[in-house]
Amino acid sequence: MSKNNNPKIHILLVEDDEFMQAVLDEILNVNYRIDIRPDGLSALAFLQGGNIPDLIISDLNTPNMNGLELIEQLKVSDFFSSLPIMILSGEESSDKRIKCLDAGADDFVVKPFNPAELEARIKMVLRRAGKSTS
Repeated sequence: MSKNNNPKIHILLVEDDEFMQAVLDEILNVNYRIDIRPDGLSALAFLQGGNIPDLIISDLNTPNMNGLELIEQLKVSDFFSSLPIMILSGEESSDKRIKCLDAGADDFVVKPFNPAELEARIKMVLRRAGKSTS
């Protein structure tokens, strides 16, 4: 569901925890148009329905299809492979970060995070992808 109909940068948030959905929506919907899906499988269906965001932010551990599996599915697709993806995770494992980055994630942010740092990282990924944040 779209939370904001302004012509802003569009972010697809993939997060199964309702509290974290609310926190991220509160932080991000000021500057971005946010759509939320609870897992990678529903996110993939959303994308295949013609909804193409400027950025995907996914939790690493979601049911049905986790963040790493979502990255792998998107990166093998000719149509979705260029979508920038950030992973959020409560896991601080260097091994997990490396796997996600090697699979094609553009950034990996460990929870809990500083909202200002998350915003800076989003802007960095969008700049790299050639998306305007103004």
